[in-house]
Amino acid sequence: MTLPFFYEPLLASSNGHFQLSEETSKHCIQVLRMKTGEQLQLTNGKGALFKARILSEDKKKAVALIEEELLLPRHLKKISIAVSLLKNPARFEWFLEKATEIGVSEIIPLLCERTEHTRFRIDRMKQILVSAMLQSQQVWLPTLREPAPFKEVLVSTAYGLRLVAHCEDDARNSITGLPSFSDAQILIGPEGDFTPHEIKTAMNHHYLPVTLGETRLRTETAGVVAATLLVNK
Repeated sequence: MTLPFFYEPLLASSNGHFQLSEETSKHCIQVLRMKTGEQLQLTNGKGALFKARILSEDKKKAVALIEEELLLPRHLKKISIAVSLLKNPARFEWFLEKATEIGVSEIIPLLCERTEHTRFRIDRMKQILVSAMLQSQQVWLPTLREPAPFKEVLVSTAYGLRLVAHCEDDARNSITGLPSFSDAQILIGPEGDFTPHEIKTAMNHHYLPVTLGETRLRTETAGVVAATLLVNK
């Protein structure tokens, strides 16, 4: 039977007693009705997996004994998806969930010329990442950046392989045909795609134009396809 799994960002790499957060305490004691002596798993979202045992049943500040610690390496490839915010926030939230499950390292909400929606509730979005990380039994939480203007992302990136996905008829490369890489960033545009000026600007900053297939994809679908292709390349 799989042990209950929780996120505790303040948990350091050390054994001993640890007071669970109020949220975790409530879920363990009040929702799951866990008792003293029962085991659970914890992660700090930074590669550490802890096995712990309940010592006290307080629903606001339960205490657990850390018994085992395992450090798991990050995925061999570091993948950044810079994707335009969407008019329908539920679709963007769906993308965040799936990108986390796939194993993306970084997500940057993009503000492009054709971006229609700029309201961004980062606390809610981070909680979606946490839930997806726990659901998929991972111990690395993707980095979620604040929304950034398109040009700002171009000039600040440090990724070796830089890609821009677009739907124009210009010559584009297939992701499956790219040479091997250790880190990559891909830009995904809004509904209506990037403008020709944005595509040209990206290419001037050494972004390679790529295609994600023969069909025209929704922004959130394109993000998931790109994440899948790059993580598994």
